[in-house]
Amino acid sequence: MAFQPAKQIYSGSIREITLGVGDKAVTVGGRSAYPFHSFEGEMKNPPKVAMEVWDKDPSEDWCDAAKEPFKDVLGDPAAWAKKCVEQYGAELIVVQTKSADPNAENAPADQVAATVKKVVDAVDVPVVVWGVASHEKDVDVMKAVAEQCSGKRLALSPVEEGDYKQIGAACLGYKHVVVSSSPIDVNLAKQLNILLGNLGVNSKDILIDPTTGGLGYGLEYTYSVMERLSQAALTQEDEKLQQPIIANVGNEVWKSKEANLSAEEAPNLGDPTKRAVMMEAITAVDLLIAGADIVTLRHPESVKLVKGFIQKML
Repeated sequence: MAFQPAKQIYSGSIREITLGVGDKAVTVGGRSAYPFHSFEGEMKNPPKVAMEVWDKDPSEDWCDAAKEPFKDVLGDPAAWAKKCVEQYGAELIVVQTKSADPNAENAPADQVAATVKKVVDAVDVPVVVWGVASHEKDVDVMKAVAEQCSGKRLALSPVEEGDYKQIGAACLGYKHVVVSSSPIDVNLAKQLNILLGNLGVNSKDILIDPTTGGLGYGLEYTYSVMERLSQAALTQEDEKLQQPIIANVGNEVWKSKEANLSAEEAPNLGDPTKRAVMMEAITAVDLLIAGADIVTLRHPESVKLVKGFIQKML
């Protein structure tokens, strides 16, 4: 007799959210069981792999392993985004607005928004815009981005308790998606979604960013919180937590010390490129199993590994 796994029927499901417009618009969510548990329920839309693009040249901040695949386009965010889509298979682009950081370059909001607009115009896949977690600056930047990219159905992130009214209103006015961001806590994630709902943001226009910890830097806690978000959505039918999840993996993993150490600095850690790629891919796979619907990666080899995992699991 063939093995028959025990099955659980779930009363809740994850909402479907569509990002972007046109033929390459992406729909995530729609899951009625735990990730990849196709024997228990439906996984209507497979998880998606995004790649990050910085709005400034990151050469001073990135190690050689991270720069090598993009060395010809690092100074041109639009060309960089096109390369990610056309050569490396990115299903979404995440623009990290690093130039806006008030503790660094502090680029004007209109200038940052103009760069984002160039990226949006250069690719036909959905675009997520990631701020610098400075409430005042993110409000200025995201309002400018929302206006300049009106109707493109971008996702704007991170939208936090300190700025949800201003950025949420911009998303409402220009028809974008809110990325509701809270510091690795189920109750705080729920509370922020309640506040966004009170503001008038439709539940079909919200993604959850529970905040991401990389391998060796809080991954297990991130995994636990994502899993609990899924449990609340599927087994308790908590409608405020039935949103797809996005995980900003690459930005977290590649800023760690271990991802940037050279072979000379850490001879016992093996090849530095393979080491960083594996750290990124392992983090992404773990978070996909925990419930992430979109993972944002940096290195093309990580993209290959993670896409291969998704395909095999489906």
